[in-house]
Amino acid sequence: MMQRTLVLIKPDGVQRALIGKIIQRFEDVGLKIIGMKMIWIDQNFAEKHYPLNEEWAKAAYEKTKTSYEKSGKELKYTNYLDLGKDVQLKNMKFLCESPVLAMVLEGIHSIELVRKIIGSTEPKQALPGTIRGDFSHISYLRSDEKGTAVRNLLHASSDADVAEKEIGLWFKPKELHSYKNVHDFHVL
Repeated sequence: MMQRTLVLIKPDGVQRALIGKIIQRFEDVGLKIIGMKMIWIDQNFAEKHYPLNEEWAKAAYEKTKTSYEKSGKELKYTNYLDLGKDVQLKNMKFLCESPVLAMVLEGIHSIELVRKIIGSTEPKQALPGTIRGDFSHISYLRSDEKGTAVRNLLHASSDADVAEKEIGLWFKPKELHSYKNVHDFHVL
């Protein structure tokens, strides 16, 4: 199934000069870059990218709670929306720290493939061989201690509906390109 997905190399990936290494991982598996740009964003745009919704806040709460429990620590939040608002604000602030490299990747099952290549949202849990597993190791706990967003190098669309929405937010249709590359001839 041919898909498109949005990938952002966040400020930590840009500042650590990992852009080339990250792009190489995607191209090596046959994903095609059909749109790419480096852009500074403001708080207003960051809020459009990170809208607060209940489903996301519940998932973030559960992941964070599990991480805290494994570390033997107590999570200070008892309400998932409070945690969601805090994470949203930290993520928005982080996304505005430096330029972000935004790209649209196209390929068979690209959404699932990209998320597999990237690794777990919490870098500490990301497997070796994934981008986060190889280049980052911070935990939810450490980020909370520092009062920052989890510096996990990348954002990737979670599913097809989210990908369509995010691509539309970050790119105009004229900024997306169709072309053939070597993988088009080798992928059934």
